[in-house]
Amino acid sequence: MSPYNDTFKALADPNRREIIRLLKERSMTAGEIADKFNISKPSISHHLNILKQAGLVDDERKGQNIVYSLNTSVLEDIMRMLLDLFNWDRPEENGKEK
Repeated sequence: MSPYNDTFKALADPNRREIIRLLKERSMTAGEIADKFNISKPSISHHLNILKQAGLVDDERKGQNIVYSLNTSVLEDIMRMLLDLFNWDRPEENGKEK
């Protein structure tokens, strides 16, 4: 089983992909994230937990709030894996016919 399974499952949901897009811009509290969606706050918490378990987001308590931020290292690892899988990091091989 791939170590990326949880990550790909987390990224399969459009709401979670949108949360990642929001966190790409800046760190946010769960309430700030929930304000951007037309779904319940418990649903946002559920999505955040899945993203956290997949290692895609980090959380930090600041006073009474929990602030969520993007964990770019996991995304970078996935991009490296995809680039390697498709040989995209080796442009000299991409144009060759087999």
